[in-house]
This record gives sequence, C-alpha cells and structure tokens, in this order.
Amino acid sequence: EILLNAGSKTNPRSTSILFYLNALFVSSIPIWLFWRIQQLQPDTYGVVFIVVAGISTFLMSLAYRNVKYHLKHKIAQKRHAGVTVEVMQMLADVSSDKKKAVKKDKDDRILFKKTEVADLEATHFSIFYNNALFLFLTIIFSFYILKNFSSLVNYLGSSVTSACIVAFLSTGSS
Repeated sequence: EILLNAGSKTNPRSTSILFYLNALFVSSIPIWLFWRIQQLQPDTYGVVFIVVAGISTFLMSLAYRNVKYHLKHKIAQKRHAGVTVEVMQMLADVSSDKKKAVKKDKDDRILFKKTEVADLEATHFSIFYNNALFLFLTIIFSFYILKNFSSLVNYLGSSVTSACIVAFLSTGSS
C-alpha cells in the first residue's frame, strides 16, 4: 500500500488543502500590487480580480502537485541512507530488551519513514519554488514586458501568463 501511494500522483486531502490555500494566497498578491500601485480599485474590478485569482489558484495548485510528484522520488533516493540510520537507531533502542526485529519489519519502517520524509520535503520545496517563480514572472511581466498596456490588460496578462508558465514548466520531467 505504501508503494502504491508513493507512486501515485494523488495527494491526501490535507496536502490538497495546503496547496490550494498557498495558491490562493500567492495568487492574491498581484491584486494588492495592482490595487495599490496601478490604481485598479477592487469595487470596480472585483469580479476580474476574483476570476483571475481563481484561474491562477487552479494553475498554481496544479504546478505544486506536478513538482511534488517529480521531486518525491529524487528526494527519497537522496535521503535513503540518513533515514535508514535513523530508523535502525530507533529500532535498536526499542528492541534492546525485546527480540530482534524481523528484516521485513525493518524494511517496512524504513520505507514508510523514507516516504514520509520525501513527501514532506517535496511538498515544501514545491510550494517555495513555484511561488518564487510565479512572483518573479509576475513582476517581470507587469513592470517590464506589459508596462505600456492599460492596467487591466497588464494585470490580466501578467497574472494569467505567469501562472500558465509556472504550470507548463511543472510538467517537465527533469
């Protein structure tokens, strides 16, 4: 069961909620940017803000899932030795009074711990990497590439294009 879950692209409900909340937060940052700097008032453009934030939230959460999936196995391979030592020490402390643990039990515990560590690291790195890339692209698009367009077109173009690029880059295999 652990191996099946490790190879699956589906996430637990708590991870999906974490992804959507982070995506909603980072997708809302351009709203503040365009409200305060470009003077797009929320009472006038509120519907546009909500629609664009919704699209960006969906695309960012998709990017989080994709990057997490690609990183999880790489991280698990790199952390294997450290996790093995930690689990073996834990088993040695616990089983010093009891009989020796069965090799299958040791392997299962190592696999479970390795999967848990890789999942957590991949989740956090995915959120950090995609947020940084999205905000960087949003700034580049809004202040350099689309600076001569109207504020509304600038907001639409920079937010949606940045989210699309982040989602597209997350589908790569390397």
